[in-house]
Amino acid sequence: MSTATHDPVAEQKAIIDDFSLFPEWLDRYQYLIDLGRKLAPLDDDERIDANLLDGCQSRVWLVMDGDEGAMRIRANSDAAIVSGLIALLIRVYDGAPPQVVLDTEPEFVEAIGLSQHLSPTRANGLGAMLGAIKAKAREMVG
Repeated sequence: MSTATHDPVAEQKAIIDDFSLFPEWLDRYQYLIDLGRKLAPLDDDERIDANLLDGCQSRVWLVMDGDEGAMRIRANSDAAIVSGLIALLIRVYDGAPPQVVLDTEPEFVEAIGLSQHLSPTRANGLGAMLGAIKAKAREMVG
């Protein structure tokens, strides 16, 4: 693997380290919301039904492209915590080669306690977002 390649494993470790600074879940939720607020907005022509993700209770627009060298992921949601979840997935997977995306499981979800602290609908939404990212990566690999 080239050293210039985006490293999802290192990004996950950094996320786990970041969340360890917040022992209380109320603070972790606030951090998630803050991450979501920092997402770059999508253009109006990207906030279309074709980019809406199925399987999420809130509205999530997911725009993905790139090539075998690097997958590009941009997204927004109308829900604050979901936007934070998107920001985490983008941090881990955006810029990584599609094969690396496929080979890298989102271990940070369990490590920071998200699986125990998300509502079932948000957990389903996170799964839907991850599924869509992995599906696009499979399509790009070929």
